[in-house]
Amino acid sequence: MIGKLNHIAIVVPDLAAAANLYKETLGGRVSNPVDMPEHGVTTVFVELDNSKVELLHPLGEDSAVQNFLNNNPGGGMHHVCYEVPDIDAAIKQMVDKGARVLGGGKSKIGAHGLPVVFLHPKDFCGTLVELEEIGEPQISYTMM
Repeated sequence: MIGKLNHIAIVVPDLAAAANLYKETLGGRVSNPVDMPEHGVTTVFVELDNSKVELLHPLGEDSAVQNFLNNNPGGGMHHVCYEVPDIDAAIKQMVDKGARVLGGGKSKIGAHGLPVVFLHPKDFCGTLVELEEIGEPQISYTMM
């Protein structure tokens, strides 16, 4: 069911410093930050030839990402995102197989403007998994 790896998300305590590290030290193509209030994060994407790295920083004190940062002050890997052809079919398959779909089992629009769901890390070897429906991104990120 899962397709290619879409991105790996890393929570960072200083978004500007992390973006600069990926741009200047690693030579990455780095986007400008985009606030995603409905998710409680500010995101920066680092474009790779075969995938992306999403840098996440909390947007507000009650952000779930802020809780992650409180527990991991230096930041760290937050989730992996895989592409799926049909988010509703993926949700049904996950529920049928006994996996817990977070958010009440309903998709919502993610950082690319496409439907996403998150799967409970306890069901996937301790890793938070995001599934994103394949499609043309509806949100464009301007590169720095």
